[in-house]
Amino acid sequence: MDTTPAADSAGVPSWFTEALADPADTAAIDVDGVSIAYRAWGSPGQPGLVLVHGGAAHSRWWDHIAPLLTSGHRVAAIDLSGHGDSGRREKYTLDEWAREVLAVAEAAGIAAPPVVIGHSMGGFVALRTAGMFGSQLEGIVVIDSPVHDLTPEDRAARDARAFGPLRVYPSPTAVMARFRPIPDQPVLPYIRAHVAATSIHPVEGGWSWKFDPAIFGRPQATPELLHHLDCRVALFHAQHGIVPPQTTELMYDKLGRRAPVIEVPAAGHHIMLDQPIALVTGLRTLLSDWDHSLPAMP
Repeated sequence: MDTTPAADSAGVPSWFTEALADPADTAAIDVDGVSIAYRAWGSPGQPGLVLVHGGAAHSRWWDHIAPLLTSGHRVAAIDLSGHGDSGRREKYTLDEWAREVLAVAEAAGIAAPPVVIGHSMGGFVALRTAGMFGSQLEGIVVIDSPVHDLTPEDRAARDARAFGPLRVYPSPTAVMARFRPIPDQPVLPYIRAHVAATSIHPVEGGWSWKFDPAIFGRPQATPELLHHLDCRVALFHAQHGIVPPQTTELMYDKLGRRAPVIEVPAAGHHIMLDQPIALVTGLRTLLSDWDHSLPAMP
């Protein structure tokens, strides 16, 4: 029996088009004087998840992931300040982003302490949210975040290889053609097209990216983010990602050797762009276990 998901004439699988067709609730709230946008799926009043994107990304990197996580959950995806459709700040810190995450969890109608799931820089945000508000969280999931080092986006910005002053392009097609993940990696073309199209907006004189380059001026994260976390933690590792095994082992040690480490086979750093179904499967399995088990005692 053929179990390959159906695809249309352009090679786009049905699961992807169905996920994008699942309508999201869109809203924005004020957090410390800045408008913070978010998208949410599933019924309010359920336990839930907050999905946190990486540096220079935005909530719509999760459009094809979030609808697949709504069984028994309210799922929200945030635009951190300086990203996506949220407002900008004079300066950006993990502490401020952590407050934004907790505020969105409440505003989106998540009924119980949420699980915060962060990718790359978003993993730093998840860890800081746990450090500040751990007793108010069910847990956090950190996806391919190099806590001992800069994220690849941070490094590219500081080396002036990317994310400098925003250029203005004459058309949406011209700016979308410049989209590539950092670090660059093979991605599914239909996901790339969707993410690129939702990463831009009209500006005076043409089109440009939505993010604020000043997001890369924040202080560097340190392994101290791993100390004294009063909630569950899980680590997702991309087989071909940016976090070497020794760093994963360091994180595991500092977390008291109680955090499950889940490797996503064949995945690059941007797991939602190349191995989305494997990522969803891992998250569903972890969340099911957390729904039916008690946290390990320290």
